[in-house]
Order: sequence, then structure tokens, then C-alpha cells
Amino acid sequence: MDYISFLKQLDTKLFGYFKRDKDKIKCHKGCSLCCQNADFPLSFVEMNYLMKGFLILDKKVHDIIRENIRTIIKNGQNNYTCPFLINNSCSVYDYRPIICRVHGLAYKRTDGIVNLPECVNSGLNYSDNFDGNTVDFEAADEDLNPIAIRNNLNFGEVRPMVKWFN
Repeated sequence: MDYISFLKQLDTKLFGYFKRDKDKIKCHKGCSLCCQNADFPLSFVEMNYLMKGFLILDKKVHDIIRENIRTIIKNGQNNYTCPFLINNSCSVYDYRPIICRVHGLAYKRTDGIVNLPECVNSGLNYSDNFDGNTVDFEAADEDLNPIAIRNNLNFGEVRPMVKWFN
């Protein structure tokens, strides 16, 4: 299966989970907490697809993204704001990697533990259904960890996003 076909299937599945949990999810355009202060590991295939999205952007946006990347590399940051985030909006949204597509959902890992999005600690997704120890809802009953998803497919080498630019 090619990557675009895979993403269509994944997006269909994720759409179902987001729709099912819509009363627990507070994601909205402009909320970019998940795009900040993070490490974004991407496979070779994901990075190539992301760059296809980059190439269709306006030159002014290219310049902003390039400057964001230079700043991250210059500062030697391990956790950084995604260089493709501009004015709290993803400039390559349709080309975003798996980690971005999955983020925001609660799911059960293969060991049975419920994985909650980091934003639960900021009063966002699932925060009304989590008391700090237990959840009072049924999480997606499959491991949606981007690493687990990538391990089932051959997407090539995985590196932090900014390492693809060095």
C-alpha cells in the first residue's frame, strides 16, 4: 500500500474516533499547544510527504519556515515549536505527519494503559473525564501511538524533524 492510500485509511479511522469523542475534544483551529515545545519524530516517507506540502506554499511562507528551522538548529533545541506552525496554524495541514494526525485522541496502548494527549494537563482534551488517575470514558481500543503505527509499515528511517534538515 502506498503512503497516500495508507493516510486515507488512517484519516477515515481517526475521523471516526474524533467524531465519537467530540464532546471530550477541545481541539480547534488556532489551538496549537500540541505543536509547541515538542520533539517531532518523522520517518523518511513522512518527511518527503511533508516537503511536498512545503513546495506548494508561497515564497513568503517558505522564508518564514526556513528561518524557523535555522533558529531551531542554531539553538540546538530538542523540544521546539514546529517550524511549519505559522500564526498558530499548520501551514502544511493536509501533509502533516502521523504524530499530528493522531494527536488529541485518547487510546489504549498494547499494554492496556490509556494514553491521553498531553493537553489533558492544560484543561483541554479529555480533561473533564480524567481526575488525574482514572478516566471515565472508553478510549479508542487500538494502539494509535505513531511509533506503533510506523512499526507495522516500512516508512524508512525515523529522525527528529529538524535532523532531516541538517
